[in-house]
Amino acid sequence: MVLKLKEIVEITGGEVIGDDTVEIGSVARIEEAREGQIAFLANLKYSKFLSQTGASVIIVPKDVPKVKNKSLLCVEDPYYAFLQVLNIFHPPKLFIEKGIHTSAVISPSAELGEDISVGPFVYIGKGCRIGARSVLMPGVVVYEDVIVGEDCVIHANVCLREKVRIGDRVILHNGVVVGSDGFGFAPKDGKYYKIPQVGTVVIENDVEIGANTTIDRATLGETRIHAGAKLDNLIQIAHNCTVGENTVIAAQAGLSGSTHVGKGVRVGGQVGFAGHLTVGDGAAIGAQSGVSKSVPPGQMVFGYPARPHMEALRIDGALRRLPKLIKEMKELRESIKKLEQDLSK
Repeated sequence: MVLKLKEIVEITGGEVIGDDTVEIGSVARIEEAREGQIAFLANLKYSKFLSQTGASVIIVPKDVPKVKNKSLLCVEDPYYAFLQVLNIFHPPKLFIEKGIHTSAVISPSAELGEDISVGPFVYIGKGCRIGARSVLMPGVVVYEDVIVGEDCVIHANVCLREKVRIGDRVILHNGVVVGSDGFGFAPKDGKYYKIPQVGTVVIENDVEIGANTTIDRATLGETRIHAGAKLDNLIQIAHNCTVGENTVIAAQAGLSGSTHVGKGVRVGGQVGFAGHLTVGDGAAIGAQSGVSKSVPPGQMVFGYPARPHMEALRIDGALRRLPKLIKEMKELRESIKKLEQDLSK
């Protein structure tokens, strides 16, 4: 596919500085782009590449200075415009043929919507409902009484346990497990006895969940991932947790039981949450933080234990100076001791 820049502008909007008839055949990173390719610059720390790149067109913020011999597409949000361009040159793939593979095992009581795709060696249990146009890739296992909405993509080797509810346009990447038992055991006489986990998991519309993430069913009631949330790879969501609308959680984070994360929260990688906490709407948690108490709405916290961001930075800065302070303290004590000795003579 080859498009003129002016054709791309019709889709993305924005203002062209330079030649709007230049032809674009593919998309590339700004560091690696060549003639005939389009790249983007969203972070100004990469501005040096504006003059170095071989790209014919660069998508940039509106306040970026002009560059000689380069056509610029100036937009309000370069990252989103780049997403639009990627979709032009790399439209969504049809992973498998529509229809049901002959090796799939499907209960006679399951209800299958129109135009679904079911790959090899898929298992769908009794009482399940799979919505129209949804795709189940090879090796997906769906226990009994599961509901999957419309236009979902369930990648290979995902497991949906009994009575789980999946909304519309949900994407579950390889190895996701939804509805595994919560970690609940009652101690007695030196032994641990399993507490039945009889709740469920509800995943609302437009959620995307990364590879090998696990979401435990509730002991009673439900674990719920609200609409628009995006979860990265290797995340653990424990029983009876909630994740709010349009919240994003990076890889290797873990929520202990009954943690409630609000709307529009940003959670960095490897963050750990103690149980029975509430994180307010719009909060931000820095990577590798340990959250031991609830976080107010809109607050940015960081560190172990997590503290307000600026306070955590001051503490971190003080710790880096600690060796020097100890040395100065030792020298000061020696000076005082010498002074005392001199005065006592």
